[in-house]
Amino acid sequence: MKKKIVLLVVALLAIDQIVKIWIKTHFMLDESVTVFPNWFFIRFIENPGAAFGFQLGGSYGKLILSVFRLVAIAAVGYYIHHLLRKKAPTGVLVGFSLIFAGALGNVLDSAFYGLLFSESTYTSVATFLPEGGGYAGFLHGKVVDMLFFPLIEGTFPSWLPWVGGEPFLFFSPIFNLADSYISVGVIYMLLFQYKYFR
Repeated sequence: MKKKIVLLVVALLAIDQIVKIWIKTHFMLDESVTVFPNWFFIRFIENPGAAFGFQLGGSYGKLILSVFRLVAIAAVGYYIHHLLRKKAPTGVLVGFSLIFAGALGNVLDSAFYGLLFSESTYTSVATFLPEGGGYAGFLHGKVVDMLFFPLIEGTFPSWLPWVGGEPFLFFSPIFNLADSYISVGVIYMLLFQYKYFR
């Protein structure tokens, strides 16, 4: 079972990184391609913080967030090892593997993309291993996001206080595969594997 879990994590991580590197080296910042009109777009943005755009301010905030991620990944990795030794159900192992792979995928961006790529801009595509070095130091890189599902667009009713008449967009976050792994892993554990933790 251990080999299967390792292979699962490696496969998920490889897919995440291949997609991100391709987007980073082929899209200008904020460039968008329609996959399904009105509800699914590939739109390249860079996220300096955590999942779905959450961030702490400044260089120290970024460093604290990166260190927190590393500690969380180490804890989840250790827990998966513990679950393997206890011969936990396959579903529990798969759920935690999704969370682990997603967290590790985003940490790789944060740790190394600033060193390995030039800055993405609204007028130029980033290059891999640029001559003058990357755009940021270790643990200060930006996470590549590209999945955009603006499912419902409309206007708040005028009778609502504060937001009446304002436009709204249901599901505005732009995210990546690693974020998806984490979300799916958590939801899967809550819905189908909660009995194990009783």
